Amino acid sequence: MQTIQFISITPEQLQDSIIKGVKIQLDELKKTFAPKEPTEFVTRNYVANEMLHCNISTVHNLTVRGVLIKYGIGGRVLYKRAEVESAIVELRG
Repeated sequence: MQTIQFISITPEQLQDSIIKGVKIQLDELKKTFAPKEPTEFVTRNYVANEMLHCNISTVHNLTVRGVLIKYGIGGRVLYKRAEVESAIVELRG
């Protein structure tokens, strides 16, 4: 076991030094920390009517072609909002 001796430092100076070190580490963590957002699922109707402005058969065809990925929960078919948004690409003519 190694021992450390503090010579000519007051308890308050030691405490301030520790607090400064912790603050620096927290500031570095804040720069890279991104809280995880919960996955938002949307229904077929929502994808068709609100996001793509098409009918449900188009959503079905996009799913069959592998453009959209469907998820089943219970008897419902759902899509991840972020995946639908990333499947939409801008076409420049």
